[in-house]
Amino acid sequence: MRTVFCITALLFNIIALSQSPTQQAQSIVEEGKLLYRSEMASWYGTDLFLAKHPNRDNISGYFSYTDGAVTKCIFYSKDKEPKVIGTMSFDSTYNVKTANVDLTERDFTSFENQLYQLRKNTLNEIQADTGLFKRFENTDLNLIPVINNNERKVYVLTGPQQEGVVLIGNDYLLRFDESNHLLTKKRLHKNLIPIYYGGQQKGQQVEGAMHTHLPETGDFITATDVCTLMLYEKFAGWKTHNVVSKNYLNIWNCETNQLTVIPMSTLDKINKDEQNKNKKD
Repeated sequence: MRTVFCITALLFNIIALSQSPTQQAQSIVEEGKLLYRSEMASWYGTDLFLAKHPNRDNISGYFSYTDGAVTKCIFYSKDKEPKVIGTMSFDSTYNVKTANVDLTERDFTSFENQLYQLRKNTLNEIQADTGLFKRFENTDLNLIPVINNNERKVYVLTGPQQEGVVLIGNDYLLRFDESNHLLTKKRLHKNLIPIYYGGQQKGQQVEGAMHTHLPETGDFITATDVCTLMLYEKFAGWKTHNVVSKNYLNIWNCETNQLTVIPMSTLDKINKDEQNKNKKD
């Protein structure tokens, strides 16, 4: 009974003490969920479009964006002045059977044109700055342009071309001004971290994973981490994923898609208290 009480008290203290950093990280979580919606539309929108569109030779590229409760994936042509040649629209289920498929050729909307320009400028940067942007075998660089809260950004994620692996890292963030001119660019994680899933340890499915952040990556989970975890957590069968930095333990709940951030100082105090209790017992 005493053990149960101690555990309950410890959990209560953790939650109470971690509210402030957890709240600080919520804007990152929301941005990550926005990226997730975009990538889900790109995943299913690509399959749907390629199954419906007869002329693949005229496909130049695609990007996705949110429009209220709907997420759209649009494909554009190779023309000198590109045209939209396909619009795949999804609700929150991303069910291809209920998705709206529009193969009408049309001009970009004003908003879509801004996203296109951001994507185009980012591709130019990737091709020009091979010192910063790295490409790895059996991977793709996925570009996610975002215009939100008066900010213009493009996230670049590394996606696997093979099943059974989650790729953390080799991700980038580019920021642009209102004229879509590059302001800053940086690598979010220094390395590419492959985490394999589907295996077993001692006959049981692995239910979680973790990775660490160097100081330059930051104390909190990144928006790209959140996006990647939400994309692959169900395939991996994970219940949690931990991100460990110098000052915080970030616990991502893969079942509820919620984040809890615990200061390392709190964990150190708890460990010391437990050690002192064990000595007394």
